Amino acid sequence: MKLSTRDAEAYFAKPDAAKASLLIYGADAMRVALKRQKMLAALLGPGAEEEMRLSRMNAADVRKDPAMLVDALKAVGFFPGPRAVFVEEVTENTAAPIIAALEDWRAGDAQLVVTAGALKPTSKLRKTFESHPDAYAAAIYDNPPTRDEIETALRDAGLKQPQGDVMAALADLAQAIDPGDFRQTVEKLALYKLNDSEPVSLADIAACAPTSTEADVDDVLMIVAEARHTEIATVMQKLAAQGATPVGLCIGAIRHFRTLHRASCDTSGRPAIFGPHRDRMLAQSRKWRTADLETALGLLTDTDLQLRSAGQHAPAMALVERTFIRLAMLAAR
Repeated sequence: MKLSTRDAEAYFAKPDAAKASLLIYGADAMRVALKRQKMLAALLGPGAEEEMRLSRMNAADVRKDPAMLVDALKAVGFFPGPRAVFVEEVTENTAAPIIAALEDWRAGDAQLVVTAGALKPTSKLRKTFESHPDAYAAAIYDNPPTRDEIETALRDAGLKQPQGDVMAALADLAQAIDPGDFRQTVEKLALYKLNDSEPVSLADIAACAPTSTEADVDDVLMIVAEARHTEIATVMQKLAAQGATPVGLCIGAIRHFRTLHRASCDTSGRPAIFGPHRDRMLAQSRKWRTADLETALGLLTDTDLQLRSAGQHAPAMALVERTFIRLAMLAAR
């Protein structure tokens, strides 16, 4: 069965021990790992590894010896409680023993938890899990954490739920850094606020947040928002050489301009912008007209849709660069 994003979050928090298997896949390995950790912790409870109720395997090893997976799934544990076998780094080339083990699964066997990278809709592994009546498949996309996910992370860390500017600052931070870094930041906040009953403040976040983010991507976003269109081509060439993806750049730009739009619409006089470029982004939000920011978001959304379209033939990086130049020219008007 295929899980939607909302249903997947609910399942990770409260998995069904009677099900046969779960496939978690996505391009961002860190995001996939965090969801897998959350699911296994909820399924097995504390002490699973010490009680040998969790077995870990690599897909390459399973491919060499498929029997080891079947044996682990059907083994009888010494301790009571749910059992699971976790297989990581599964690809189409290593999927055959996973699929065979799933087809051989019977009630009472350990639950099979599988993680993989990005999988196409035609992937045999993905189609097998989506069509199996006792298995689930959950895709993890490169989207920033939702407000619910941020609130859950704070609650799990024992922190009070902040309001207003503080929550907006945490949302901005979650968009600017990797999910693993954000999780570590929340853990640092929990230690920083130990024995402190006051809610998290902006000063607390500033003290615990990473001192740097993806500076190279930030560079091109700053250039675009500050209307320095003559510098875009040089920075884009550098980013392409470093492995930046067109979709990643487009998503980063959408987040940046959404933040500027929110600040531009703010009537409190204290726009909620957080991060190492806060002062520059505040200046950008004052320079851009709200209507122009809305136009910019429309252009970026259209570009993102083009990049994801199956009929897209233009060079993807060139398409993003052209959009960035149009935005910079829009800001210069």
